[in-house]
Formats: sequence, C-alpha cells, structure tokens
Amino acid sequence: MPLTITDEELQAAGVSAEEARLELACRLFQAGKLDLWPTAQLAGLTRVQMEEALHDRKIPIYTITYEELQKELRVLDQMRADRAAACGQ
Repeated sequence: MPLTITDEELQAAGVSAEEARLELACRLFQAGKLDLWPTAQLAGLTRVQMEEALHDRKIPIYTITYEELQKELRVLDQMRADRAAACGQ
C-alpha cells in the first residue's frame, strides 16, 4: 500500500521527498522496526551512507540489552581469571 505525502505537506514540513523518506527510515530503525540494510534500502542509500545518516542524528547503530551486557561482562571476568591463572597469579 503506497503512502502518499502531498507536495504541500512536504513544503509545510520544509523537507524534500528524499529527506522525508530518510527521516522515516531513520525513525523506523530507531524504533527497532527495521534492521540496518532494509532501512538503507527504504532511504535509497548505501549501508555506509545510512550509518552516517544515523550517526548525524545521534541514533545508535548497535544497541545492547542489559542481559547481553551482563553476559559480556561475565566473559571478560572469565578471561581475566584465565589470564591470571596462566601467568601464575
């Protein structure tokens, strides 16, 4: 189903059709509705260009959950313990 935004609506918002498409893509990515590559395709950009657009808007490209962070910290703790054991400490 196509989404139609009139020229008058774009003009009132002060954006071009391309800018509106990019903003929509960025917000869908930020909301977790689209992954990076589909977001870039929607915006008509390469993956690198999309990353730059997200960076410009201070939208993180990668997010980590609390659970993922805890897991990463446990792995680091284990690596430290293994290294200390290998060094005889």
